[in-house]
Amino acid sequence: MSEPTYAHTTSPRGVRTVGLLSIIAGIVLVVAGAATWWVVTDQLKAQNITVSEDAEWFGGKQVNGPVDAYSQAQVIDKHALEATGGKTYAELEQDDPLREVAMNASFLRASLFTSVVAYGVALFAAGMGLMWILMGWSLRRLAP
Repeated sequence: MSEPTYAHTTSPRGVRTVGLLSIIAGIVLVVAGAATWWVVTDQLKAQNITVSEDAEWFGGKQVNGPVDAYSQAQVIDKHALEATGGKTYAELEQDDPLREVAMNASFLRASLFTSVVAYGVALFAAGMGLMWILMGWSLRRLAP
C-alpha cells in the first residue's frame, strides 16, 4: 500500500499577501500603542501633579510616566494611612470624618493606577505590532 500524495495548494502569492496584511496590522498596532502612550503622558502632564518629596522614588518630579505615577500613588496611600491611623476606607466607621480623606485618596490612587495600566496596554500593543511586522516580513521573505 503506497502513501497518499497531497497536492501543494499554498501559493506564494497568498503567503506574500498574508505577510503584507501582517505588516499592515503590525504598523497599526505600533501607531496605536505610541498614540496611547502620548495621550496618557499629555493628560498626566496637564494635571501638573508633582511626586511628593517624601516618596520612595522620584520625589519632586512631575508625574508624566508610568513609574512616577506609580510612585505618587504609593505615597498617596502612605499619607492616607497616616491620616486615618492605618485604617482604610472600608475599616473606618461610616460617620468618621476621616472616611472622606480615605475615599479621596482611594480615588486618586485608582486614577493614577489607571494611567499605569494604560501605559502597560500601550506598550503591549506596540510590542505585538512589532511581532506582527517581523512575522509578516518573514513570510514575505520565505515566499518567492
